[in-house]
Amino acid sequence: MSGTTAREVTYTKAAVKALARMPANNARLIRDKIDLFARDPASLANNVAALKGSDLARLRVSDWRVIIDADRLTVLVVAIGARGGIYA
Repeated sequence: MSGTTAREVTYTKAAVKALARMPANNARLIRDKIDLFARDPASLANNVAALKGSDLARLRVSDWRVIIDADRLTVLVVAIGARGGIYA
């Protein structure tokens, strides 16, 4: 096992609501990708991009987008939504 530790993951109320409204298999996939990012950010480097004009980043999971605020200790999941409507 490597010496790195996973960051703590927290969700906003809006993110929890979004996960509850979507199909269970999509919600599970998104949670798994968020947990993978918290453990090893480099493994998802191709799917993470900084949002212009913001300190937030976008994690791409299939047709879903997860808006995150990640620092060295925590990953805050700000919002989760479909590809076309999350940025509005």
